[in-house]
Amino acid sequence: MSRRGKRIAGFAIGIALIICTCVQPALAACAFALQGDGRVSRVLDAKTFRLEDGREVRLAGIELAADSTDRGKAMLVARIEGRDVSLYGSDDTPDRYGRQPAFIALKGSATPIQLAMLTGGEALASPTVSDPACSRALLAAEAAARAARRGIWTGSAALKNAESTDDILARLGRFTAVEGTVSSARLAGATFYVNFGRRWTRDFAVTISRRMIASVEAAGIDLKSLKGKRIRVRGWIEKRGGPRIEITHAGQLELIGAARTISGDLAVRELVPEDEGK
Repeated sequence: MSRRGKRIAGFAIGIALIICTCVQPALAACAFALQGDGRVSRVLDAKTFRLEDGREVRLAGIELAADSTDRGKAMLVARIEGRDVSLYGSDDTPDRYGRQPAFIALKGSATPIQLAMLTGGEALASPTVSDPACSRALLAAEAAARAARRGIWTGSAALKNAESTDDILARLGRFTAVEGTVSSARLAGATFYVNFGRRWTRDFAVTISRRMIASVEAAGIDLKSLKGKRIRVRGWIEKRGGPRIEITHAGQLELIGAARTISGDLAVRELVPEDEGK
């Protein structure tokens, strides 16, 4: 086998190991209390459905690339419409729209639909999951799909280069993941800025309010040491001079290439083919 063939084969094996090692820990980490059962009468959109008893349920733990919402709805219809599901979560309080956020599984199954969507490249992991172990497990499931370039990860819609300002601005108001190397990181007044360029009126930046700094650093991110490091940030794109993502949950920031512990004795590291980018 050629050297390149061996590299590709090794990469494929690495992807398979990521998939195998992240599924069971994700099931364990996101095993919340049962909130009830019901039959799905109608899928309303790619994240929301109605049960026969009238309850509206919103899928917790995931976000969608806006470009794939129609496809996402069709996939959710195929998965759950007309079927019995079980709802799981740490809190069944409805959101402001009256929808119950929950992890869901087909009745009798132990696998959350959200996990299947993440590993299939149909969604991004949400940074709003409050349970740290579950959040890490969902990120690992997403990483497996991204490494294998499945679903939304086959193109560039869901993941943007921090240097591609126009591409980021094209997703104004949409949930997006952005990767890049930090050019500077500093506190200015009540806001910490993680910059990816020198032109604040044009380049992409991440903003973190002073009240959020402790939460981010408690999650293992040393903000003052980010200069020169490659990171991934996820959130809704805003425009304040240049494109911005505001950090409102610690899970929005990731160090690329850092090992992420999924359970007590398991760590998953993202794999990149040796030839990529050369």
